[in-house]
Amino acid sequence: MSLRKAAVQLPVILGLHFVCMGFGAGFENVKIQAVHVAGMVYMLQGAGGNIGVSAGTDGIFLIDAQFAPLADKIERAVERIKPGPIKFLLNTHWHQDHTDGNQVFGWKVPILSHENVRARLRSRQTRGKKIFEPAPEQSWPILTYQDSIKLYFNSEEIRIRHFPVGHTDGDSIVFFSSSNVIHMGDHFFNGKFPFVDLDSGGSLDGYTNNVLSVIESAKSNVKIIPGHGPLATLGDLKLFYQMLLETTGLVKQRLAKGMRDQEILKAGLPEKWNSWGTGFISTSKWLETITGSLRSTAHH
Repeated sequence: MSLRKAAVQLPVILGLHFVCMGFGAGFENVKIQAVHVAGMVYMLQGAGGNIGVSAGTDGIFLIDAQFAPLADKIERAVERIKPGPIKFLLNTHWHQDHTDGNQVFGWKVPILSHENVRARLRSRQTRGKKIFEPAPEQSWPILTYQDSIKLYFNSEEIRIRHFPVGHTDGDSIVFFSSSNVIHMGDHFFNGKFPFVDLDSGGSLDGYTNNVLSVIESAKSNVKIIPGHGPLATLGDLKLFYQMLLETTGLVKQRLAKGMRDQEILKAGLPEKWNSWGTGFISTSKWLETITGSLRSTAHH
């Protein structure tokens, strides 16, 4: 068996990706759709986190890698955009729906991430009762940074910044200066409630503050690639931020009234947010996240 084939089959054998973000089998039916964003920047959608692509004369810069069984489809989708070598792969954070493909791409492409991503991929991770074994060595980033790093690639400055204690403790957000594009990673679920990984150093307050920081620095006509969901505008990100403030504020009010967790869940959220609970994070899971975060903050 070839290394490439083994790398693709390994996560299927272990079932690792099934327990990460709620995605099941059936990768053979997944289609990788390419969307032109602006300039030389594209977005690939398949199963897992949205992939960012810078495709130009310097080659290909890839942001996130979805699942290992999709690697061939991802490569073909990139080739249809522009044939050329993949020069770098960036992981926006450690979650397997963004990094499982590392075990295929890592044999031939240098992987870049925040230093906390490498640390988490190299060690066993737990989330509640779920356990995630260390990723294979070829999946580990070989280039890491602490606060920020720049790539001068395909005739544009690409700024990669660490946004701490947000979605996890190792999140990168990518700014394409000339194209005016931002890849948010999982700091943005367009039109859905987000997953804030409290067990991986995430924080609801930090997450909300990080989103505001991006809004304050973004240009009005910016194109935004979310971690999940369709390509977005600054208006979409502002609505997402409004949701974070309103839903958190509502739970704060209920806690101040002495409501118990089950009472808060039963009360639900205003109807205008109903559709936001149809993704990976249901309305009840989002309320549990807010309640747990607020109670944890109150104890510190």
